[in-house]
Amino acid sequence: QVQLVESGGGLVQAGGTLRLSCAASDRTFSTNAMGWFRQAPGKEREFVAAISWSGARALYADSVKGRFTISSDNAKNTVYLQMNTLKPEDTAVYYCARRSRPTGSLDRAGGYDSWGQGTQVTVSA
Repeated sequence: QVQLVESGGGLVQAGGTLRLSCAASDRTFSTNAMGWFRQAPGKEREFVAAISWSGARALYADSVKGRFTISSDNAKNTVYLQMNTLKPEDTAVYYCARRSRPTGSLDRAGGYDSWGQGTQVTVSA
């Protein structure tokens, strides 16, 4: 089973930036898409952004559109999430996820078959 390892989380002031990375341990020829989800304390996990492995399509949650950018480096088996203009409400554990085949909309968590351990992002006011 593929292992996904996130990095890049941390503490930042509101208005600041962070860049998350997620490296997959295996060859990604079977990857259909990768995505980022997040879960804040007391809340359900929610979709943040996703990208098809061909790079042809990216999808964003309305709450991050225009501030976050998802990208991938297929040669490095890595997906990134550039987060700009961070807000306190972005505070959450961010999870990387991979799906190996088309399973409907990119924002559907149930369509992903591998998940990382998560990385904490904390935005102070």
